[in-house]
Amino acid sequence: MMDSVTGTITAAASGTASSGSPGAAAKSSRGQLDQGDFLRLLTTQLKLQDPTDPVDNKDMLAQMAQFSSLSGITEMNATLREIATRLDAALAAPATPTE
Repeated sequence: MMDSVTGTITAAASGTASSGSPGAAAKSSRGQLDQGDFLRLLTTQLKLQDPTDPVDNKDMLAQMAQFSSLSGITEMNATLREIATRLDAALAAPATPTE
């Protein structure tokens, strides 16, 4: 039973499951997963868990904390890229002569 669950979760991560998107397979082959991949894995895990032995609350909270942390880091990276782009543009602009 556990092997079939693991296989289904792996298939969902690689985009070969029926609910997976075609782009997920390309991302997984590069080893990069995004928030959508994480949510697909989480919902697949919840769908396939044994109702008589559900995921421990501590494990679920840890996964949600990791998701929140990932979201914050992703947003921070985007902000830092924007700052770097603006700094590069400011440095590349010709300096105006001052008297």
